[in-house]
Amino acid sequence: MSVSFLVTALCLCLLQSEIVESISFTLGNLSLFNVDFRTPTFLGRSLALDSSLRIESHVDPNIEEDSHLNTYSLIHKYGYPAENHSVETDDGYILTLHRIARHGATPVLLVHGLLDSSATWVMMGPNKALGYLLYDQGYDVWMANVRGNTYSRKHVKYSTHHAKFWDFTFHEMGKHDIPSTIDYILNSTGVSQLHYIGHSQGSVVFWIMASERPEYMDKIVLMQALAPVAFLKHCRSPVVNFLAEWHLSVSLVLKLIGVHEFLPKNEFISMFNRIICDETTITKEICSNVIFLTTGFDKLQLNETMLPVIVGHSPAGASTKQMQHYGQLNRSGAFRQFDYGWLRNHWRYGTLVPPSYHLENVRVKVALYYGQNDWLAPPEDVEMLYNQLPNVVTKYLVDDNEFNHLDFIWGIDARELLWDRMLENMRNHENSVL
Repeated sequence: MSVSFLVTALCLCLLQSEIVESISFTLGNLSLFNVDFRTPTFLGRSLALDSSLRIESHVDPNIEEDSHLNTYSLIHKYGYPAENHSVETDDGYILTLHRIARHGATPVLLVHGLLDSSATWVMMGPNKALGYLLYDQGYDVWMANVRGNTYSRKHVKYSTHHAKFWDFTFHEMGKHDIPSTIDYILNSTGVSQLHYIGHSQGSVVFWIMASERPEYMDKIVLMQALAPVAFLKHCRSPVVNFLAEWHLSVSLVLKLIGVHEFLPKNEFISMFNRIICDETTITKEICSNVIFLTTGFDKLQLNETMLPVIVGHSPAGASTKQMQHYGQLNRSGAFRQFDYGWLRNHWRYGTLVPPSYHLENVRVKVALYYGQNDWLAPPEDVEMLYNQLPNVVTKYLVDDNEFNHLDFIWGIDARELLWDRMLENMRNHENSVL
């Protein structure tokens, strides 16, 4: 398919949306997009988006409420000491940092993954979420939000309506967001080091921080990476693989229609997802498949009752450029900076190809936890990462062949399979704190 044909077809769909009922796109035998513009139905009845019709259900009122509450309100609701903090990066982004405060205790920083937010660490509720478990075990819990997500959509100069606001990838998060967040926590608590736990992209930004600002390794007790990502050579995610194969066409189309934010978090998406994924609807199995399209499948570890909460908080926003960067990593097989094309690369980097990140700078102790059924962080790519990190103290394959990318944070048996082991590792490496 030529670029011009793809652009023309998409423009016609946009300009004539009133006469188009649906649009779909396939790559081989894989359906990548299937967007239905017709009026949604529920149990055979048409349901207008502005309808006053209420869909009665037997969903636990707490689940319905939790799907609407922000991270601070979720923590407060369940009786934990909640705090909001604002962090300004050195390039002007204003980030929200959430805290389950235990003053005087060892701080631990939790950094979420792609299209996620701080809510991921608490939204499953007490006894079922890693954020609460860490607090109950005596830690001072801080939860980051990187630029562009639900809680970090402010800049000293630009609004989210400016293209410049979205001109970032996970490179800037590692170079600016995470260092600024770490400094804020250490200055607030008066300690010299903290624990770091990153899920998926939360590990990517740590490797980048180490590469670009290696002095921050002295501020970390132990880095624990859940579903660690760096190399995407063996990635099995349909979305990432699509971006790798169609990177030039997708880039042109998205720039043409002015979409700088990928999967924006807004009221329409939240409402529509909650309708589809309500526990009582017959479409909950389909909803599960949509959620796991980019990550893999493990229905045994998914608490499907909590789907309304999950989709109420995610996707939480990312930049289009950020998604393109993932596609580039998959296409190149390397862990390197954003590829602007050989001419701009030469102007920006002084080389025709982007420079690779310096994984040898990750001097801190690292624990890697990975799953057999992880599409984004398959064992082959984790092995490549392991071979380039200089100080891995633990490499653990979760003892469940179906364990997937999201089970590390939402899995029903995550505590028994993983979290208790993590807590033990944390206690074993705390001698250098304070």
